[in-house]
Amino acid sequence: MIYWLYERWLARHLSVLPEHLCFMITEQDMRDAPEKLAEVTGWCLGMGITGITFHISTEDPARIDPFLPFICRVADIGELHLHARNREEVMGSGARVTVAIGSSGREEIAACIRQMARDGVAAGDVDEGLFDRYLTFRYAPDLVIKTGQSHLTDFLIWQSVYSELFFSDVNWQWFRRVDFLRALRDYQSRKRRFGT
Repeated sequence: MIYWLYERWLARHLSVLPEHLCFMITEQDMRDAPEKLAEVTGWCLGMGITGITFHISTEDPARIDPFLPFICRVADIGELHLHARNREEVMGSGARVTVAIGSSGREEIAACIRQMARDGVAAGDVDEGLFDRYLTFRYAPDLVIKTGQSHLTDFLIWQSVYSELFFSDVNWQWFRRVDFLRALRDYQSRKRRFGT
């Protein structure tokens, strides 16, 4: 009962929300709570956040295959963009929710450079805007949330350079809506400088 009241109080006092939110979770997180991904998506959509990304770090994306039915439940409430093993599937409709399995920021940057070389782009023509157009993930999250005690990965290393970071000591399995709202409250209290 107390948490329910506290959740309502937190939600009522949030006026500045991120447009795009990224959650970084691990393969073990998916094993421990595969249903959590769709649940957290619902929390985001309920708050009006329309750009949501989940990165599932794993050395072998095939190990996430048993959890794909849980991930695909997101398509019931949003437009799911599933990136796994160099393929993309889109299903559902509504707010865009990206799930990237085992993606690496360093690999994404290297792929951009290789593609620019194949396209014959002159070195002098390369600037941030052009580079952005070659990226697989063409958005910059306002807030990156990392749950549990594992470290951040290099996912979105280019795109998240000015993102706000929130580290929760709560493991993904036990991550509650109140923890989510605390992360949003923390974001609201920050003065974003975008590198200046």
